[in-house]
Amino acid sequence: MKAIIFGVTGQDGSHLADLLLDKGYSVIGVARRCSVNTAERIRHLEKNTNFQLIEGDITDTHNVMRILRENNGVDEIYNLAAQSHVATSFKQPGLTWDITGKGCLNILQSMVDLGLSAKFYQASSSEMFGKNYDVVEENFDADLEYHRHKYQNEDTKFLPQSPYAIAKCAAHYMTRLFREAYGVHASSGILFNHEGPRRGEHFVTRKITKWIGAFQQWLNKMQIDQKNVLTKDCDRLFASGEQYSFPKLRLGNLEASRDWGYAGDYVQAMWLMLQQDNPDDYVICTGETHTIREFLDAAFNHIGISDWDDYVVVDPEFYRPAEVDFLKGSATKANTVLNWRPQTSFSELVKLMVDSDIENEKRLQ
Repeated sequence: MKAIIFGVTGQDGSHLADLLLDKGYSVIGVARRCSVNTAERIRHLEKNTNFQLIEGDITDTHNVMRILRENNGVDEIYNLAAQSHVATSFKQPGLTWDITGKGCLNILQSMVDLGLSAKFYQASSSEMFGKNYDVVEENFDADLEYHRHKYQNEDTKFLPQSPYAIAKCAAHYMTRLFREAYGVHASSGILFNHEGPRRGEHFVTRKITKWIGAFQQWLNKMQIDQKNVLTKDCDRLFASGEQYSFPKLRLGNLEASRDWGYAGDYVQAMWLMLQQDNPDDYVICTGETHTIREFLDAAFNHIGISDWDDYVVVDPEFYRPAEVDFLKGSATKANTVLNWRPQTSFSELVKLMVDSDIENEKRLQ
């Protein structure tokens, strides 16, 4: 089996490459040329003879056509390429559209024009739901009181709240159109937030765990006991009579609630979608929701800090122009059809990320 992964140097692309190679695939990874090294996540694959990294840009129609023409025997094509940072999409909406929206069209149109029979996967996003959700009422109490549960699934209408989400909606509908109009075996995975040690450092979960790793290393380097850290200043932490200082963690909306899972689990669902006889769309999630405040609780507790309020600064600069306050998915369809379920709990995910960043900071010293 042979697969192409557009966006192979990202978190998901690197995990997917690992999975496919373990299954005996030949994998061609496509990444944009950049003046700085962006291949850190796939460095461990450099000597794997079944892996090939090539330059490519999905915003360039002719480039995409050439890549697919030169690899016309490919079995599966995964589009994970995107400008995926929501805040950045407000500052660079045109770039976000070109990569995240138009890029998907370039791949699908090239597949049709070349007559490729490969199966196609599109990485859709829970951000497409925006502020919309469905409600189910369930009766669990003996006194017949009903509980209202909010969730999003494959039937929930999209209400995007960012240029990124709008571009993802366009790509999602384009995938469905090519499936229905041209018979392309094209599936979309509507993935809720999926994190891990390979997550980009500008995403809030990784921003938190990387800060904790750096803070722990600062304490160790300066031989400072955590109990002696002074937190009275608005912007910095002090120790040893204010001789040493460390910047506080700056974040935005701590009440935003997300359905967080482990990226390594989610790429399995991507692969399973393309093993089905019939293409379709699937929500991939844990079915649990946690606020950023709860993520902070778990992360700081892991290093022995139960009260982190004085270590964190809420900065309006990190608020989105249009906030999405609640995301919680229902993966019933994926559970039933794909026999897929997440394997990593929320607490396990947080510990994995904190421990990884602590080790990373040690290696940097």
